[in-house]
Amino acid sequence: MLAAAAPMLAQRRPVLEQIDLPHPYYYREMYLPQLTSGPSAVAWSPDSKSVIYSMAGSLWRQEIGSEAAQQLTAGPGYDYQPDWSPDGRWMVFARYFGGAIELHLLEVATGRIYQLTAGGAVNVEPRWSPDGTRIAFVSTSYNKRFHIFVARVKEGQLQSVQRLTGETESPLPRYYYSKYDTEISPAWSPDGAELVFVSNRGHIYGSGGFWRMKAEPGAEAREIYYEETTWKARPEFAPDGKRLVYSSYLGRQWNQLWLMPAEGGHPFQLTYGDYDNTAPRWSPDGKHIAFLSNRSGNPELWLLELPGGAQRQLRAKQRKYLRPMARLLVRVLNAAGKPTAARVSVTGADGLAYAPDDAWMRADDGYDRSQRNFEAHYFHSPGAAPVTAPAGRVTVEVMKGFANRFERRELDLLPGQQLALTVRLTPLKLPGAPGWRWVSGDLHVHMNYGGAYRNTPKNMVAQAEAEDVNVVENLIVNKEQRVPDIAYAGMGLDAASQTGRLLVHDQEFHTSYWGHLGLLDLHRGLVMPDYAGYPGTAAASLYPSNSAVADLAHEQRGLVGYVHPFDDPPDVEAGVSGAAGSAAAPLTNSLPVDVALGKVDYIEVMGFSEHRTTAEVWYRLLNLGYRLPAGAGTDAMANFASLRGPVGMNRVFMPAPRATLKLDEGFYPALKRGATFVTNGPLIWFRLGEKTPGGEVKLAPGKHEVKFSAWLRSIVPVDHLEIVCNGKVARTLELKGGRDSGDFTGTLPIAQSGWCLLRAWSEKAEHPVLDAYPYATTSPVYVTAEGAPVASPEDAAYFVAWIDRVHEAVEKHTGWNSEAEKDAVMKGLAEARAVYERRKK
Repeated sequence: MLAAAAPMLAQRRPVLEQIDLPHPYYYREMYLPQLTSGPSAVAWSPDSKSVIYSMAGSLWRQEIGSEAAQQLTAGPGYDYQPDWSPDGRWMVFARYFGGAIELHLLEVATGRIYQLTAGGAVNVEPRWSPDGTRIAFVSTSYNKRFHIFVARVKEGQLQSVQRLTGETESPLPRYYYSKYDTEISPAWSPDGAELVFVSNRGHIYGSGGFWRMKAEPGAEAREIYYEETTWKARPEFAPDGKRLVYSSYLGRQWNQLWLMPAEGGHPFQLTYGDYDNTAPRWSPDGKHIAFLSNRSGNPELWLLELPGGAQRQLRAKQRKYLRPMARLLVRVLNAAGKPTAARVSVTGADGLAYAPDDAWMRADDGYDRSQRNFEAHYFHSPGAAPVTAPAGRVTVEVMKGFANRFERRELDLLPGQQLALTVRLTPLKLPGAPGWRWVSGDLHVHMNYGGAYRNTPKNMVAQAEAEDVNVVENLIVNKEQRVPDIAYAGMGLDAASQTGRLLVHDQEFHTSYWGHLGLLDLHRGLVMPDYAGYPGTAAASLYPSNSAVADLAHEQRGLVGYVHPFDDPPDVEAGVSGAAGSAAAPLTNSLPVDVALGKVDYIEVMGFSEHRTTAEVWYRLLNLGYRLPAGAGTDAMANFASLRGPVGMNRVFMPAPRATLKLDEGFYPALKRGATFVTNGPLIWFRLGEKTPGGEVKLAPGKHEVKFSAWLRSIVPVDHLEIVCNGKVARTLELKGGRDSGDFTGTLPIAQSGWCLLRAWSEKAEHPVLDAYPYATTSPVYVTAEGAPVASPEDAAYFVAWIDRVHEAVEKHTGWNSEAEKDAVMKGLAEARAVYERRKK
């Protein structure tokens, strides 16, 4: 089974797979340009009277003081990060097309476009030198990592390219960042002699501090200032060369603009607010700083006056397009004919995505190159969405959760036409008992996590409505030094919740050493500190262990789950695991320890991990008699423009009374009881004897033929529907026709204690499921025969070896605050190991 997962994952590949850095989930959103309906980067004209900026995948020009914007580019790809040459003749920009990001030149007078780079790498952040002869930029063309290059350009032609920065493998224990030093965000000094840039040289955390060097290959660089940055600092010289403006979250939760001496020194804050101000660009006359702000939620273009501090938004109320356009109003109705929120995708004949001017455009994190030229893009509609798109053939896709059929329409738009399209959703017919309904929840979402947008509880509830999710758990967690959404800690159920759409603020405990925990239904607030095992910090100790954290959460009457557990099968013999981001990472995940000690209430069987790999470990624990319910969470960064699926992509379902949805009386008890199934698309349910998932079938001595029933309803075809008992496929249920529906009954021969569950899965990705492949599984129905315990000596030995490997790694750790901390952790390991030793016998 595990070997079969490889071709499935190969079919759906990352958006820019030519980058060799860990955690594309972060750098892609926080550093690489993204398709947003609002502005995403800005640059000044040489006379400081106008700006150019990227917006909705095109470049636009706008005069200061005007509300009219002129489109400068219109495909064939998405255009970003413009910069204007000092003589005003050229604009350089980055174009995402053909699976790469290449640099292009736009000749201002003629509108003609010239391609500069063509190596298939990722080339971003181009910046003209003050004399207009060179362009500094960042490229992955050397070893697939971010380094700074300089290109000589003459009359629109590339003359030569030189790499300015080298590459060093760092011995530091980095996790979210590469073990190789990287250099990003170059900016020229006004005299053109030097560059300032951001690099993580010599540092564990963040994308790095600020460095200066002569603009010559191999020149020695000097660090002028360090603070922990996460891709967005983007320093910029003042025209006088004496100061730098940059974006920072120093000591706060949101990025704001800061000033510091150009040679380093003490920075001071320039703007304030509970939102992000980023991407600053100083006007050539030194009077204004243009920057991006998400204070309204969506990125906007703002101007800051210096001195004085006055801020004003530069709005594009009138847009002059290069091509004939049309206006399409997409209406979505539910089965009753009433407007309903939904996920909508609009694709033009050019293959590019379009959205309302104020919508939050989203991009998938991977796609099949044989099916499409770009990753899927979509937005959430409140029920009616006006979209301006090029005349010609337009494709509209509409989806609302997993209980309504996926809808797709194609139509032709005429130039200047205003057309309305109404899409009525068709619910799937789900089996169920009178007076009961299916309730869904995403147990793992981050409302704000450093993305392009600024999310709020009200908007999170709107996202849940569009995706048809009943309960959303916003897990507050650190991103390096800061803890986004910390203001909501201890709030529990948010006041923005609506009937049937509940937003809850809880916690993810973030230690990549032991494995991440979801802490749900907390009644007093966060367990602090929010993480452990961070080298070089005051949280370097491995204490509190996950066991201790679980105890603190249980004292609050909370639930504890292991989240996104495994990407690769743990190798207990070699003592390594791929779950920590590297195939050579020591095996330190403490899931089996905490299960043995009774600390775990559920496991995120479906999440930001490999579903079937995670299930294999889960099965081993079930084989030892542990009753571990299946939970699910997307790990969606809900303020990202590029994300691994929307809220609710991985969700848990449970049957519940049609009465008002309650957390403590209904949702959490059902989760802890295991009356659940988890899915990214297929809907399934299972009954063994008279029991459903979470229940127990008790059998008298002897062999029994136990009745079962199962059903499947799915928005996509499913390749396999299987009953799994004690880790083995006990019955394959044959799907016919479209392989998206079926009802089954039969019997299973059972003679010993154990468990059975139903699972559905496919061998490849299926649009619109924005995951590696469709997958669903119920929690187990437990079987007790003759009152005998469940036994599996082989699996017990597996976890003994696992804990031995963890013990070896922990023994080497030197960051303890005291011997008492180490003794407490070692005692827990020993107790858990003894449990499995007894189960071996």
